[in-house]
Amino acid sequence: MQNSTKIIDRPAASVAKSGSTAQLATLISVFFFWGFVAASNDILIPVLKDKLHLAQWQGQLVSLAFYIAYSVGSFGYYLISKIRGKDLLNTLGYKNGISLGLLISALGTLLFIPAADNSSFLLMISGLFIVGLGFSLQQTAANPLAINIGDPSKGAQRLSLAGGINNIGTTIGPVLLSLAIFGSVQTANTVADLSAVKLPYLLLGAAFLVVAAIFKFSSIPNHLVHAEETPESIRNERSSALKYPQLWMGMIAIFLYVGVEVATGSNLAEFIKQYLQVPTNLAAPYVSLFWASLMIGRWSSAVEAMNISKIAKQLLGFVIPYLAFGLFLFVNSITNHNIEPFYLYAIVIVILIGANYLSKGNPARQLIIYSICGIIALLVGMFYPGNGMISAYAFISVGLFCSTLWPCIFTLAINGLGKRTNEGSGFLIMMIMGGGFVSFLQGYLANDAILGIRYSYSVGVLCFIYLAFYGWKTAQVLKKQGLSYENNSSSGH
Repeated sequence: MQNSTKIIDRPAASVAKSGSTAQLATLISVFFFWGFVAASNDILIPVLKDKLHLAQWQGQLVSLAFYIAYSVGSFGYYLISKIRGKDLLNTLGYKNGISLGLLISALGTLLFIPAADNSSFLLMISGLFIVGLGFSLQQTAANPLAINIGDPSKGAQRLSLAGGINNIGTTIGPVLLSLAIFGSVQTANTVADLSAVKLPYLLLGAAFLVVAAIFKFSSIPNHLVHAEETPESIRNERSSALKYPQLWMGMIAIFLYVGVEVATGSNLAEFIKQYLQVPTNLAAPYVSLFWASLMIGRWSSAVEAMNISKIAKQLLGFVIPYLAFGLFLFVNSITNHNIEPFYLYAIVIVILIGANYLSKGNPARQLIIYSICGIIALLVGMFYPGNGMISAYAFISVGLFCSTLWPCIFTLAINGLGKRTNEGSGFLIMMIMGGGFVSFLQGYLANDAILGIRYSYSVGVLCFIYLAFYGWKTAQVLKKQGLSYENNSSSGH
């Protein structure tokens, strides 16, 4: 997985490899759910805002409740493990932990029944909070499992593959939820039916239960293959994971990365409503393209993980992003959305291909280049005169440049932690709460009396500035510790 660890339990590793393909296929199903719900929130926010007459900052409480649940769940997990003196998943089991997390999330979906019947905003965000609690436990178990199943040296690449599955969920989630709420035939005057929210979330809860049962009886290992420390990790060993600068700086980076990603998407519907005069019920394809952009970026970067010739990689580096873009167009066309406004986005994808080419092979460099591209995109969106569609393209393209930042940050942050790796991973997942806080801050600043929706995206610029700094600084930190991140480059994809 990292240069700081190596597998010593050979029999266990062999067992993991023998059925790794089927195990991975089962495991990454939960990544789909995370994306589906997260992106669907961006449709739920403007619907609740319109139906319940909420201010923009109040609508962002949806994101705050959902993402802060990750931190509450992760912190609770940390406390329980500390009190018991033993890691909770090591006792409960990893696949059992995912099953339990799915059951918790299923309970959260049940609250959508009374929430919709009573038009209760509090019940709605409470349901999302419980769904997020379950996701927190699932994330804690599934991320290290994805790295551990199969060849350890390809672990980060499998995590990126799982991220690609996550973004299939983010691409179709907004479209399907919009279809459920507004119906298949939509006009500018179509009115949302809040009671229609119940069905998609109840179906989602039923899917959670089915997958929980599948996990329970699957061949996915309940325990991870153990690792021993290298001379580098022993030499750099510290009393706490928080004493490694690559980790605590990485925690800030995760907070801001998830923050800029979620805030950009969750405020997008309001921007296109004000500047493109696109009503809430027709916002789904714009939101869907933002999340599809993450899929485009991850699929593009995943080409580097393929065991093919250099020429084939170069060819697929151009083809794969457009296949992902084609999936977005297909999903939206079969659901009767007008896709003509999005054809020119194919030009924007060329920028991603170039950035990926310049940064491949080095997660720190990729983090810097993609962050700079994100800054430029946001500045274009805020200051481009006249044509609102150009600004919309610019804001949507932030998804392209957020696409691979999670594995880049995650790889750099836990490199060299040795036996503190699990502890460090838990701290990183805890910082997913940034998705709630940063989006809430942008929603507050989007008030016309403060910055307005357009210039509220300056929050994202500040986030990207730190992310670029983190990529530069951590490369130096790891070098001083005698650790190489060059060989971990695949995890940036």
